[in-house]
Amino acid sequence: MERDSIRVRRRASQLPPPPFRCYPPGTLFVDPALPRTVFGWHSSRLGIDMPIVSYGDWGHPLLVFPTAQADFLENERFYLIKAIEKHILAGKVRVFSIDSINKHAWMNRSVPIRESARRQALYASYVEEEVVPFIRDAVSNDAARIAVTGASFGAFHAANQFFRRPDLFDALIAMSGFYDLDPDYTHGYADDNVYFNNPVAYLANLHDAAKLHLLQHSQIHIVTGRGRWEAPHRSEQLAEVLRQKGIPHNLDMWGRDVDHDWPWWRKMLDHYIGERLGW
Repeated sequence: MERDSIRVRRRASQLPPPPFRCYPPGTLFVDPALPRTVFGWHSSRLGIDMPIVSYGDWGHPLLVFPTAQADFLENERFYLIKAIEKHILAGKVRVFSIDSINKHAWMNRSVPIRESARRQALYASYVEEEVVPFIRDAVSNDAARIAVTGASFGAFHAANQFFRRPDLFDALIAMSGFYDLDPDYTHGYADDNVYFNNPVAYLANLHDAAKLHLLQHSQIHIVTGRGRWEAPHRSEQLAEVLRQKGIPHNLDMWGRDVDHDWPWWRKMLDHYIGERLGW
């Protein structure tokens, strides 16, 4: 497995760290009463240590992906967890969050596109074969289907996992995302690792009856603003692919005052968990 891993452990410290805001010492990002546990293990697939944090003790499992090249605690630092804290404490949802692969792949300019695609494929396998079993064990249900969410690049990862394996995932809340790696990240390069991790590509050619049935009976929410830095046409692109495949979905276009930024993602996720998903 070593030759197939990312093999970046010795170079990881040389990579640019994810952006952090400066917070006063002792800043609390969640209620001290909120059950919060940090786990982690060395992923033989990726060749690196991968942490995971859990919030809550019970409720529908939800896996949250960070934005850009950020880490597993980003959603806590930017108060996304705080925004849905009442739902966690009420037992409506149990939340898990993991690291992104992007600092080792798509957002690392020293990594060739072909290698970024290979690492993306390894990351998808890590989620499916390592993270999902961990979450199922944590919630004491070895058949649980898990909801996924994320904002910006996190929405891409959430959507990719959801559409790849609807047998593992039952709900998608994709906020302010994009769903096609080309041309911004692949620049025309194509191989199986790109294709099978590029939702608008493989969805357009999906004919597997079992997968289509699962997708047609899942919750798919594609949410975006139309304000500064947003790209609503990316959400419309995914929605059109789903429409052509006969897959029910909710394309939720928020107003022109809704920017590509954390305050709005907090409102979106709170709204969907609190009022739309029916948990």
